[in-house]
Amino acid sequence: MKALSVRQPWAWAIIYALKDVENRGWPINYRGDILIHAAKTCTKKAYFEAKEFCQDMGVVIPELISLRRGQIIGIVTIVDCQFSPIASGWGMADQYHWHLENPREITPIPYIGQLGIFEVPDNLVREATSV
Repeated sequence: MKALSVRQPWAWAIIYALKDVENRGWPINYRGDILIHAAKTCTKKAYFEAKEFCQDMGVVIPELISLRRGQIIGIVTIVDCQFSPIASGWGMADQYHWHLENPREITPIPYIGQLGIFEVPDNLVREATSV
């Protein structure tokens, strides 16, 4: 199954806080389910910047120490992708907005992330989603 690494706390926000836009500098033609991998790295500075942004959106995120990292934490459906020159809601200006729906938590899967879209063996996904 296809997967995407997202830094925390953004990965958490996609699965648990209904963040319905993923901002990327490149478009995606793929539509359908994709695994959300919480990247292993997250600086304190990036975390606090994201925390402030989330608070402005009315979302309280967990403390950095409690966020899962280096694991696949859920599945979301990519339904559209559009470039936007302006910021709106979760969407940042001058980025491609990957529109997301139907976030689902799964049993976390320890996994090494990669840049771009990558494949995760189906048998690992079946085990995590059958619980």
